[in-house]
Amino acid sequence: MTSVPKYPAEDDKLRASSLEKRRGGNVANSLEVLQQLSSSSGRSVDLTLICPLPSPTSQATESVKKSFGPSVDLSLALYREASSEAASSFIIKSIESGSRTIVNYNNLDEMTLQEFQTRITSAPAGQRTWYHFEGRIPETSVACIRWLRMAYPDAVVSVEAEKPAREGLEAMAAEADVVFFSKSWAQASGSDDLRSFLNAQAGIMKKAKLLSCTWGGEGAAVIRPDDGFYHHEPAFVDSQKQVVDTVGAGDTFVAGMLHKLITSDEADVPGALAFANKLAGRKVLQVGFADLA
Repeated sequence: MTSVPKYPAEDDKLRASSLEKRRGGNVANSLEVLQQLSSSSGRSVDLTLICPLPSPTSQATESVKKSFGPSVDLSLALYREASSEAASSFIIKSIESGSRTIVNYNNLDEMTLQEFQTRITSAPAGQRTWYHFEGRIPETSVACIRWLRMAYPDAVVSVEAEKPAREGLEAMAAEADVVFFSKSWAQASGSDDLRSFLNAQAGIMKKAKLLSCTWGGEGAAVIRPDDGFYHHEPAFVDSQKQVVDTVGAGDTFVAGMLHKLITSDEADVPGALAFANKLAGRKVLQVGFADLA
């Protein structure tokens, strides 16, 4: 991520104020936070990342491995032997406006349904498993979720619905037990407040047990479609600190929700929302994800 005084015009030349490199990826960010929460809470959870990565001997893959602690298992990753570069995002952050302009690069072949099936069936059988899908390659992800429903009926599936312009993502979200919506998704659907959006989605997402949506400065909310239970949490604010880094705030929220929903003996939805909301609020007060637990 490159920070500049203002967003440059075409063919312009600017001196950057700062340059930062970090491992990204929505699910990977959530896993980084989840491993902290699992360790600090004493409620151990087996965490596994399934995604395409470059050759296992590449510097890029070594960097990804080092960015996680030993509690994140990468043995089921899809290593692309012919590639040496990981998928990357180049972010230009304007100090003047606060905008973030993102350019993505990905030369890795995407995961296929067959690869997903092979990875899942090769994993040791254990307790009930929670599968969280990032909101990308919707067509393949829908096929993966439907296969999970047949092969592992007790599995729980959650989906992140962040980018409203991504074709097929709504169909993907409709297959999930738990859906994490973004403010941009809600606004693109024509809603201008949390409650009306979640009420509308509760009538659409027929398989969902829980829907949530984050709304920046207005906090976050959840709705349980089965009984219409709705709960809202205002945004967490620390009057002694300023917002410095919003990158990954949504991923942190997802991690907080997953941690509480997975490890709690009884599903305390208001408690999970309050925990995740505060965790995301604390994250934006610091750069990166270190020491959030």
